[in-house]
Amino acid sequence: MTPSGPAFRFIRTARGAGGILLLLAAQTSISTLMAQDLEARDATKPAQAKSLRIVLIGDSTVADGSGWGPSFAKRVGPGVECINMARSGRSSRSYRDEGHWRKALDLKPDYVLIQFGHNDQPGKGPKRETDPETTYRQFLTRYIDETKSVGAQPILVTSMTRRRFSRAGKIESDLSPYVDAVKRLGRAKSVPVIDLHARSIERLNTMGPKAAEVLNPKDVKTGGADRTHLTPKGGEPMADLVIQELKKVEPALADRLD
Repeated sequence: MTPSGPAFRFIRTARGAGGILLLLAAQTSISTLMAQDLEARDATKPAQAKSLRIVLIGDSTVADGSGWGPSFAKRVGPGVECINMARSGRSSRSYRDEGHWRKALDLKPDYVLIQFGHNDQPGKGPKRETDPETTYRQFLTRYIDETKSVGAQPILVTSMTRRRFSRAGKIESDLSPYVDAVKRLGRAKSVPVIDLHARSIERLNTMGPKAAEVLNPKDVKTGGADRTHLTPKGGEPMADLVIQELKKVEPALADRLD
């Protein structure tokens, strides 16, 4: 193909010293045109989304092997990494005391989903249990503040309900004091709250006791149904509820989740 355009006409007519100057000017003009063309092409390319890291912290109802965390991690989109740092048997107190929280922060997350409550209840022992009005709130406040201190966004999650049905076929939950404390703290600290407790009750009441059995793993101690933890299949509907609510409370993630 024969070059054309003003810059190349300068080259063809260049003679002597003046021609050299014209040639240099033409070369500069060509470089400028090429740079402008590259800039125009780059401007038409869609901006690549920033890579994100979501860290989950909590107890066994979130943890791998027994909670909704693994199913949630499968639902993140390209450029999003989900690391499940939830640990079975931990409360808002013991998770920190045992050093798990420091490891979670060291991962440099962009978002931290925080769900504690089951092991904070009375009867779990002094190393785990907390009072919803005092120590539970204090520990959650520290999680929030320390998440923000590393430039990440904390998101509180109320505890998934246990699957204890009344004779009328409706869920009976004893987690309300801790759930209410989470919601109050979220309002006070202007932190998003995913009310998984309410959503899980709604879902289970719709399913009913019989259909909900698919969520129950076998209790290794009694041989009966475990109505607190989740089978791998059971983790899917609970993770779906978390995804739905996360898209609402954090719209920036809406197109980054399946």
